[in-house]
Amino acid sequence: MARNTAHDDPLAPVTVAVGQEDLLLDRAVQQVVAAARAADADTDVRDLTPDQVQPGTLAELTSPSLFAERKVVVVRNAHDLSADTIKDVKAYFGSPVEEITLVLLHAGGAKGKGLLDAARKAGAREVACPKMTKPADRLAFVRGEFRALGRSATPEACQALVDAIGSDLRELASAATQLVSDIEGTIDEAVVGRYYTGRAEASSFTVADRAVEGRAAEALEALRWSLATGVAPVMITSALAQGVRAIGKLSSARGGRPADLARELGMPPWKIDRVRQQMRGWTPDGVAMALRAVAEADAGVKGGGDDPGYALEKAVVTVARAARAGRNR
Repeated sequence: MARNTAHDDPLAPVTVAVGQEDLLLDRAVQQVVAAARAADADTDVRDLTPDQVQPGTLAELTSPSLFAERKVVVVRNAHDLSADTIKDVKAYFGSPVEEITLVLLHAGGAKGKGLLDAARKAGAREVACPKMTKPADRLAFVRGEFRALGRSATPEACQALVDAIGSDLRELASAATQLVSDIEGTIDEAVVGRYYTGRAEASSFTVADRAVEGRAAEALEALRWSLATGVAPVMITSALAQGVRAIGKLSSARGGRPADLARELGMPPWKIDRVRQQMRGWTPDGVAMALRAVAEADAGVKGGGDDPGYALEKAVVTVARAARAGRNR
């Protein structure tokens, strides 16, 4: 779980979220944005990738406003910033602007280490977001999720959930939320078994596998069966997101043996082989389009739309179309 350093004010002038666990990095950003909007509902949020932050960009974004508006500036993958841009950011550490919160997401490795060291020296608030590679860490994460949701779950239930869902933190978090939403009282192993052991994992990932392979008709058939048998829609959006993200990660990675790529990307070697087979036809634009579609579906199944089934069908069709896009070139 994310661990915060000594001063834990989300509105500190600079926050650095350090690590490679996407869910925890996103939560670190969400915490800052929520605090800023609690202080000022009209807070302006700028969420930027390294290619969008050039020399001079930060100065422009943090220049004084006539309206003295509160602003949150998020820079993802800050370790990939250019040398000249890093100079700008380091200079900003010395004179941060009031009412502006800068959030830097940094992988924590050797690349861009000077920027991270400078942020720490300047007293930036730090949130640790390490990859959870050990089963014990994932188990602690699940326990923490139930505590944060204000509910109790037996140790056996937490272990059963980790066994059923696997290593994806987003899916574990979604599963805990779903259980708390649906079940009253203490959550025990029997409840987890009814919801997730075997059935949900197998069926939701069948939907995702068929979709990322471009087999729309089979994916839709698997989707309808899953919904008919009671699989939570949020489990399906989680599986779709995981499938598309795996395509994106592997397509941008350097070639190598499955074992080497597995260590680099945090996937088991068998999954590297499967994703390689699924990658044919995918393009970077297709990955981006599919991720947007899955995000929209996720919002739909969590209350943002009237028909979760329709939202999921639309996402499945879009993902399958993205999977075939490169084959038609």
